[in-house]
Amino acid sequence: MADRIRKAVFPAAGLGTRFLPATKASPKEMLPLVDKPLIQYSVEEAVKSGIESILIVTGREKAPIENHFDISFELEQLLRERNKDELFAMVREISEIAQILYTRQKQALGLGHAILQAEDFSPNEPFAVLLADDVVDSEVPALKQLIDVYEKYEAPVVATMQVDGPAISRFGVIDAEEVEPNVFRVRDMVEKPAFEDAPSDLAIIGRYILTPDIFPAIQKTKKGAGGEIQITDAMRDLLDERPFYAVKLEGTRHDAGDKLGFLIATVEFALKRDDLGDEFREYLRSLDL
Repeated sequence: MADRIRKAVFPAAGLGTRFLPATKASPKEMLPLVDKPLIQYSVEEAVKSGIESILIVTGREKAPIENHFDISFELEQLLRERNKDELFAMVREISEIAQILYTRQKQALGLGHAILQAEDFSPNEPFAVLLADDVVDSEVPALKQLIDVYEKYEAPVVATMQVDGPAISRFGVIDAEEVEPNVFRVRDMVEKPAFEDAPSDLAIIGRYILTPDIFPAIQKTKKGAGGEIQITDAMRDLLDERPFYAVKLEGTRHDAGDKLGFLIATVEFALKRDDLGDEFREYLRSLDL
């Protein structure tokens, strides 16, 4: 029987250069979709999927992430004094959402290197990895979809989606055979291939279930695409030793680490809000586009 997935790692040490100047002094993970930071969406997804303990891998200028998930005594006191009970409950809930720990990635050497910082956090049990840039709007939480497959096949799992055309070269890409609807056994994977060399149109996106043997594999991995230590390369090395699976997620994945993707996600999430949706929809209809 597979070990239960209790822990999750959030790599959050990136510099956010695609959103400069907004990210010059503020983490990209704290950019708000409507009124909630990107990273909070993914943390909530993890908790809804059964995660109990979270490690956020941070870097310089990332203190606002820690502050967001901490208790804010002054704010809470003010809200209580003004009888803003709903806001108080919301703010307090954020600080109690899960056990959250932090560690520093002192050099930005790639996603593989960021995940390596979690070796002491989960040395003997499988764990999840979530990238806050990828916001997945789905009925069943995206991570729970991966966990269900992990529990069935007792092997590492990556999330995947179909990407058409040259854009595939921005992703890790898998070569795989479908073993059941939307579930694939991975034969090979490659990081950011040229369009003509891509083994399929199935791209790896920011959700993973990994096992502790990934850590020695990362340590042996040399710098790859972009001069960084790529998690795809480390996972590929493990394919000779154990099976990997992939899940084509049900739901809508938003690349909120991209300006256009972020704007699209903001519009779609706003339209779904009970307190904003109707008025915002009317505003959009009024535009002479």
